[in-house]
Amino acid sequence: MLGRVLEIFGGKKDIPEISKRERLESATCVLLLEVAGADEEFSPEECDRVITALCARFSLSQEQAEELIETANTRRAQSYDLWKFTNEINESCGIEEKKEIIAEVWRVIYADGALSAHEDYIAHKLGRLLNLTHPDLIAAKVRVLEELRQA
Repeated sequence: MLGRVLEIFGGKKDIPEISKRERLESATCVLLLEVAGADEEFSPEECDRVITALCARFSLSQEQAEELIETANTRRAQSYDLWKFTNEINESCGIEEKKEIIAEVWRVIYADGALSAHEDYIAHKLGRLLNLTHPDLIAAKVRVLEELRQA
């Protein structure tokens, strides 16, 4: 019924159809951008890490990743909270994929070499919203720190 009303008033045709994969890509990008901006600075290192993560995770080119960042920034600006994005991830991903996403969150945080209190708060909040346990969150953090020590 609502669909028919929207159709009559032209609302439905103005809403572009977004595939499940595109929603997942955008939602993941939003989370990475959220944590990158948590300390009020989006450093070049953080930007590079976000692009690298998107290219690797979704097999995107540099140009496609940059376009995704623009799209995700728009979606992020139009949203009041992160639940919508974490819900899209929860509906599309299993636990192991979500653990990988939270590991990418930690990689973005540590891309500039520092962990701020705001970044730590957002990482923990994202872990809860992704239905990950505290040990899952800390294991991902420790793994990323070990990767950085070995690099």
